[in-house]
Amino acid sequence: MSLMGAMNSAISGLSAQSSALATVSNNLANSSTTAYKTSATSFASLVAGSGATKSGGVSATRVANVNSQGLLIDSAISTNLAIEGQGFFVVSSEGDETSRSYTRNGEFSVNEDGYLTNGNTYLLGWATGPNGNIARGASNVNLDRIDISSVQSSAQATSSVGTQAILPADAANGATFESSFEVYDSLGTACTVTATYEKKSDKTWEVTYSDPISADTGQVVGTIPAGYAVGVVFNENGTLASTTPADPKMVIENWTTGAADSSIALNLGSPGGSDGLTQFSANDSESAEIDVQKLTVDGRAYGTLSDIEIDTNGAVVASFSNGETRTIYKIPIAGFTNPSGLIEGNNGLYELSTHSGNATLHTAGQGGSGFIKSSQLEASNVDTSTEFSSMLAAQQAYSSASQIISTSNTMFDSLIGAVR
Repeated sequence: MSLMGAMNSAISGLSAQSSALATVSNNLANSSTTAYKTSATSFASLVAGSGATKSGGVSATRVANVNSQGLLIDSAISTNLAIEGQGFFVVSSEGDETSRSYTRNGEFSVNEDGYLTNGNTYLLGWATGPNGNIARGASNVNLDRIDISSVQSSAQATSSVGTQAILPADAANGATFESSFEVYDSLGTACTVTATYEKKSDKTWEVTYSDPISADTGQVVGTIPAGYAVGVVFNENGTLASTTPADPKMVIENWTTGAADSSIALNLGSPGGSDGLTQFSANDSESAEIDVQKLTVDGRAYGTLSDIEIDTNGAVVASFSNGETRTIYKIPIAGFTNPSGLIEGNNGLYELSTHSGNATLHTAGQGGSGFIKSSQLEASNVDTSTEFSSMLAAQQAYSSASQIISTSNTMFDSLIGAVR
């Protein structure tokens, strides 16, 4: 190797170690950046020329460490997300719903328009149907921006009323007892129906129901067909023997609210069981009264959105003020054959490249993808002690290369002086 070759090798060393120091600097600068993935410097030898004129050198290449898991830290924001395991969130850029980028930076929050965003990117998910399953297929083209503001509650008409109560066996024939329960029409209007229990004989009762009364106005808002009653017969041990009809249904017609007619199943218990109506003695006929132990009524009023939760499988669950909960989106996890081949951009975003392969979408926790953790964020995977060691190594190598240039310069001066 010639003196000029030594100079060339030293210059390549300076360039390579400068690149290494820049990588270390970038890592240390992002030691507190959410989901930042460190890069390392890969060195490779260079050979130029041949024979006696052959000289060496070095090149430096930045290598991303995308697969390394960062520590998960707690967050007070429920829409902040982290991935425990492999994979990336799928996002689109502002102004371009068809664009696709990938990130592990899960600092998502609800913006003024109701979308889950991180800066200028929108979190994407699959919309779900009423049963909570993905509505249009789990493909890339069916991904939508997650729009919380589009979610609305739904009212549900009461379809079943279950009653667990003890009737006083020692009550006089013809004495009556009342209990009330709340029902909802198909528009979610709450009203009160009163059940009247009349003792007919030692083991026989009759139950009638009043027209529904509005919980707000106190006015009658519907009608129950006249004469509707349910006969109840008890066994000698106080358990329910039978009801007439066997499967009683209460119909409410002519709702003044404009709601559809209601048909409400009256679950009064199983024959021979004590899960519904029973008859036992109170040992005091003067103080006898009905003991309602449990009422089970379905249906609900219209509610407003009160909370959003995201489970480990990526289900976005909306909770409403009326007690309704509903899965509204599923957040997918994108996987790649070679994640380190992705092109790194600003704000923790990555783009596809020919080296990464195409994205494969999975439900969180499936197909080797990680789980989603809400109210958590992934910390940077920078190890400062490792970076300082790399910095010292780069500094020493850079100084050595500089010394070679200085020595080569002195030798050139000696050569020039000899010629003179």
